Amino acid sequence: MLRAINERTVLECIRRLGPTSRAQIARASGLSKPTVSQALSVLEKARLVREAGRSSGGKGPTAVLYELNPSAGRVVGVDVGRERIRAAVADLSGSIAARIDEPSHPKSAKALIAQIGRVARAVAEQAGLRWRDITVATIGSPGVFGDDGDHPTLAHNLPGWSRTGVLDAVRAELGTRVLFDNDVDLAALGEGALGLGRGVEHFVYLHVGTGVGMGIVLGGELYRGASGAAGEVGYLPLAATDPHDPANRRRGALESAIGAQAVVRAARAAGLRRSGLTAAQVLEAARDGDARARGVVEALAARIGLALAAIVPVLDPELVIIGGGIGRNGDLLLDPVRRELAALCPIRPRIEVSELGEDAELMGAVSMALGVAQDQLFARAETRGEIAV
Repeated sequence: MLRAINERTVLECIRRLGPTSRAQIARASGLSKPTVSQALSVLEKARLVREAGRSSGGKGPTAVLYELNPSAGRVVGVDVGRERIRAAVADLSGSIAARIDEPSHPKSAKALIAQIGRVARAVAEQAGLRWRDITVATIGSPGVFGDDGDHPTLAHNLPGWSRTGVLDAVRAELGTRVLFDNDVDLAALGEGALGLGRGVEHFVYLHVGTGVGMGIVLGGELYRGASGAAGEVGYLPLAATDPHDPANRRRGALESAIGAQAVVRAARAAGLRRSGLTAAQVLEAARDGDARARGVVEALAARIGLALAAIVPVLDPELVIIGGGIGRNGDLLLDPVRRELAALCPIRPRIEVSELGEDAELMGAVSMALGVAQDQLFARAETRGEIAV
């Protein structure tokens, strides 16, 4: 058991550090160099790691570098939103082999499930893989996913998505190697793995788009709360005319104040009467200098700043990352949000716009699938007797 623990520790170090030497693994893990060498030998034999060349640029002899064996497994990440569905397939190193991005069909759960199955299989085929070659798939969508539930809750932006049996129907479409998670939580994972959250112990990701939500990372780990609902900040009773309005329990007062529908309503009230008006068009009009649209954006930024002023003193994050279809318009929102937070709150975290943009949720889905796939492959190697048990 101790050998297996050491081997898993070495595998986790390589996963976290990328191509690395025995000495670097020993320093990072606290294991002795002979123990690391023994573990690497076993992991190589199990085809979970491989040599990745030699170190260069330092004094003294070069060292062999080790990396995860990319061909040991493949994963698929799927981001399901009201407007778009995105999918990507990656090898075990995280290298993206294929992607698909298309409009989603959320008119019914049945139509959306069929589209998820088609897109997931199509992206695998695009990468030259059969679906049975996929080790794990992660699907991210709006909603709260409890440990034992067969459907998400609080997923009002996807019609029918909260019905009993939805997740079982997706598994019937794609198989049992499918994980589900909240899309904003996955975006926080994506930022932690590949974006502004790398190396940051305490940060939050605020999504402002069709819906409003927050992914919370504390001590380097995603915080979910007792029921998985941590970060459902759209339900904060802020910026509401009547906090006790029953509609706020269905959709959330803050989401009703700063989400995409709120931006369109405010723009129409300000006199923008364009047919089929969207939040993106309002933001573009503000960017082009339309005074009415600029007023809408200023009010939006003030409400985002108010929301952060309610959240920041509770969590004390080092960094706030703002994303989502509305939130990532940093040229319009970032400075006024910073000013509003400074005016309301003495605690001053760094506030930035997501580097990953619309890819944050998708990269988080891939990142989660990679972590689970590596654990599953390790467990299979144990079962085959390639890893000590």
